[in-house]
Amino acid sequence: MKKIFLILALLSFGHAFSQDNEGALKGTVVNTSDDAPLDNVHVLNLNQVIGTITNEKGEFNIPARANDTLYLSYLGFKSIKVRVTNDMLKYQNTKIGLTELAYALEEVVVRPFQLTGYLDIDAKNIPINESARYSISGLNVGYEAGSRNPNAFAKVMGSIFNPADFLHNLFGKKPKQMRKLRKMQEDDKIRNLLASKFDRETLMALLQVDKVDIEEILRNCNYSDSFIETANDLQILDAISNCYEEYKVLNRGN
Repeated sequence: MKKIFLILALLSFGHAFSQDNEGALKGTVVNTSDDAPLDNVHVLNLNQVIGTITNEKGEFNIPARANDTLYLSYLGFKSIKVRVTNDMLKYQNTKIGLTELAYALEEVVVRPFQLTGYLDIDAKNIPINESARYSISGLNVGYEAGSRNPNAFAKVMGSIFNPADFLHNLFGKKPKQMRKLRKMQEDDKIRNLLASKFDRETLMALLQVDKVDIEEILRNCNYSDSFIETANDLQILDAISNCYEEYKVLNRGN
């Protein structure tokens, strides 16, 4: 009887121990060139939309399950994605290496074309904007649809006269990813990371959408090209979130 009780006690302890460690991953991030630990590396769980950063020893602890994808980002290093495995969760000694980016200096062209001083010649050498722009009777603004293609005019008309359907075509591509917006906005570590980013890479990884899709969403939510080109990733996130909330209101009324 005592043996049975001892076995049950050990099993209970083992089960409790596994529960304490279940759902969290511990690891260390190092520089692949010298194996030195990297602090302040942003580690994001793309599936659970949770973020953390490494300490001075390069260590991190983040909620995770098997098959979750971690996204690691650090200034001057190549961002990577890591799939969480059962072994990583079991042994809790994962070491992840980041590789430094190599920047090649390119030739800087101050002027894309040379001016001769003769108007007739210079006028022919200046590049022409080939984007199609449409004027609609009764409206005091023009609408630019990009390159001349068969769908350009329909795209403009759809965005003006049927915004709910047009946004549905955009947001409907990735509805699950778009629902992550609120969770992303509530995580301070993710917000701090996005505030320092201007390349859209982290946003693309979190939302699982292309950069082209992000820009298309913003343009059709009346954000200027200047904002799209200069805003940091946090501002872009908030803009997409506001646009998504407006879309839901419009779509609810249909």
